[in-house]
Amino acid sequence: MGTTIFERARPAASVIAGALADTRSAPFWLDDVSPQTGYPTLTADLDCDLAIVGGGYLGLWTAVLAQQENPGARVVLLEARTIGWAASGRNGGFCEASLTHGEENGRRRWRTEIDRLTELGLKNLDEIERAVTELGLNCDFERTGAIDLAVEEHQVDWLREEPTGTDSVFLDAAALRAEVGSPTYLAGIWHKRSNALVHPGKLATELARVATELGVEIFEHTPVKNLDTQGLTPAQGTRLRTESGVVRATKTALATNVFPSLLARNRLSTVPVYDYVLMTEPLSPDQLTAIGWQKRQGLSDLANQFHYYRLSADNRILFGGYDAIYHYGARVRSGYENRPESFQRLAGHFFTTFPQLAGLRFSHQWAGAIDTSTQFCAFYGTARGGRISYAAGFTGLGVAATHFAAKVMLDQLAERRTERTQLEMVRGRPLPFPPEPLASMGIQTTRWSLDRADHNRGRRNIILKTLDALGLGFDS
Repeated sequence: MGTTIFERARPAASVIAGALADTRSAPFWLDDVSPQTGYPTLTADLDCDLAIVGGGYLGLWTAVLAQQENPGARVVLLEARTIGWAASGRNGGFCEASLTHGEENGRRRWRTEIDRLTELGLKNLDEIERAVTELGLNCDFERTGAIDLAVEEHQVDWLREEPTGTDSVFLDAAALRAEVGSPTYLAGIWHKRSNALVHPGKLATELARVATELGVEIFEHTPVKNLDTQGLTPAQGTRLRTESGVVRATKTALATNVFPSLLARNRLSTVPVYDYVLMTEPLSPDQLTAIGWQKRQGLSDLANQFHYYRLSADNRILFGGYDAIYHYGARVRSGYENRPESFQRLAGHFFTTFPQLAGLRFSHQWAGAIDTSTQFCAFYGTARGGRISYAAGFTGLGVAATHFAAKVMLDQLAERRTERTQLEMVRGRPLPFPPEPLASMGIQTTRWSLDRADHNRGRRNIILKTLDALGLGFDS
């Protein structure tokens, strides 16, 4: 087995320890949002035209779009805790155009549709950009594009096989380091249109603000315990039971993503995989000069266990990824967020990437659970005679894709035959994960195999090749 650049150029332990000495364990994005007054808790039964379960991006976009489409409708959103507290407030803020978790994954699964899916993804990102302006969303939106980075020689070969053009530009080592100064960079492709950056916490709170201004009723600290349709006709809809009231909804949109689905059919369709993130203090002018990065692109490397990183509006560096941790039983627990070895590993990789920033400290560290599906992008569907719609399984690329998914769900609930609803990607379903202990065994074996590939010039072993053949393989 070979080594990676992060092992060959490991920083001193004292640099890592000093950087993590006083780091706060909390999502920076939520700390950085102005204090909110919050939304009420449901305390009585009510009737509505549309009930939305989940107060992340998917639920919020669904609420906004539904109320815009039908201003006279009564739209209610039920959130178990607070708006944007889970994945929507913990992600890296990469607003990627891809609906399929990358072109390669999409081409392997939906070969006849991938070109159109790529167009629809770019159109979706354009629509989000327009919505930011038209709705006045104060969310630090920047259409910077993103650079795929080669930090090992075999990754340079992969990049040279990629198509380039006006919107995707190949950068050799010198050109890339002129953009961002890291000694680890060997080459890159700058995708200029397909990515924007946002402030995740601000995006969630701003969408909630707009939703309520349009007339949506938001209830926080109102977990839905179950939903049923017993004794109800399709026209009468569903009952959603909470601890303090029952919501009777003509139509229901489920936007619970990583959390256990209210529909039994989806219980094995996703698993929670924990991702870890660091945020630095704001860089000084001298530190910014030392790394360049004047065009503020999003960055990610090409390893299976990859890193993603970007600048915030106040010039902090968010640095996340690499470790993707699954816990036996597919549970979502706050205790899984504190993993010192992951934060130490990330800090080491950060200073390998930017040795010139030694002495910089991390202000925040946090983790979040990713709703992972076996097709590595969202799946969609309806239930109970069309009175319920759902989308889940975004696998870490949901910031932009949730906007598209919200439109799919609203099309489905309105029984509209649209291009979106007729896509093979939308009509199909991913294979479910097996029950325990097989799920844990399979996921851990796959993760071990991906790590070995990263240490063996990207060569995939028989396990990964078998998964590829079954449509379960993943190449980030």
